[in-house]
Amino acid sequence: MLNFAILGTGGIALRSLAPALAATPGARLWSVYSRDAARAQAFAEHQRPAALPRVFTSLDDLLRDPELHAVIVATPDRLHADHAVKAALAGKHVFTEKPMAHGLEPARTMVQACRTAGVQLGVAYHLRWHAGHRALIERVHHGALGVLRHVRAHWTYRANDAQNWRAHDDVGRWWSLAGTGTHLVDLARWTLVPSGGEVVDQRSLITRSVWKGPHDETAIISLSFASGATAEIVTSVLFDSPSRFEIYGSAGSAICENTLGTHGGGQIVVEKTLLEYECTNPYVGELQDFVAAINENRDPEVSGEEGLRNVEILVSASP
Repeated sequence: MLNFAILGTGGIALRSLAPALAATPGARLWSVYSRDAARAQAFAEHQRPAALPRVFTSLDDLLRDPELHAVIVATPDRLHADHAVKAALAGKHVFTEKPMAHGLEPARTMVQACRTAGVQLGVAYHLRWHAGHRALIERVHHGALGVLRHVRAHWTYRANDAQNWRAHDDVGRWWSLAGTGTHLVDLARWTLVPSGGEVVDQRSLITRSVWKGPHDETAIISLSFASGATAEIVTSVLFDSPSRFEIYGSAGSAICENTLGTHGGGQIVVEKTLLEYECTNPYVGELQDFVAAINENRDPEVSGEEGLRNVEILVSASP
C-alpha cells in the first residue's frame, strides 16, 4: 500500500484527486498539507476515510514522515517546482498537477531532481485516461484514419471576473492556457507525435483586452509537426462554447464532443459511426498508472520530460 500526501486543498484536489485516490487500488490518502490548518483539517474530514489523514501546515514536517511514499502536488503553478524538488530530495515520488511548472528552468529542475533522487515524476493530464479518448487514439495510432494531417481542439469557459489566482502573477503565469490550453496541447502531442514527430514550428495569438491583466484571456495556438501535420488550439476564459477535439487524416476523421472535462463522458464519432465506450473516472486512470509506475520502476505514461515539452510550448505561446 502506497501512502500519498496531497499538497494543496483547492477545488481540483477536493473534488477530483482525493476521491480518485480513494478509488485507486494500492494507494491511500495518508496526509494533507495546507498553510491554513483549518482548511487542511476540513479537507481531511471531508474525505471520510477509514483513518483520518494526518494534517500538516509545514511541508518539511510532512516530508520527514518515513511512512510517506509519494505526494500529489495540487498547489498553484508557481509553487509546483519548489514543492516537487523538496519532495524528491526527501525520497518521495511526485505526481504534479498541470502545467508542471511556470517556466522552463523550474520544469527542468523538477525533472533533474526526480531523476537524481531515483523517484518517479508524473504529470496529471487526465484527459489521456478518458476511456473514449484512449479507445480512439489506439485506433488512430493503428491507422484507422490513414496518415494524420490535422488536430483541432477547442475548450473555453466564461470567468465572471479576474479574481482567479491564474489571472495574476503571484502564483500563476497563464490563465486560459493553464486552465484548459495545456490539456489541449497534450492531446495534440499525444495524437500526432508518434507518427508526426515533434513540433517544429509554432505561432500564437493572445488577447488580454477585457480585464487587461498580465495573463492570457483568449489564446489561439498553431503547431506544425515534423511530418507536416498541424494542430490548432483555441482556449478562452471569456465565453462559453461547446468543447470539441477533432482528428483529421488522409482516410477519415474523428470528432469528440463534450469529452473535455472532469466527467469522462461525451460523444465520439469516427467516420459517422458512434464509438461505444464505458464512461470511467479519468482521474482514477491517471493515478492507477502512476502507482503502477512506482511498483514497476518505470516512467509514468506522462513523464516529467513529457510535461516539460508541454511547458516549452506554453512559454513560446505566451512569454
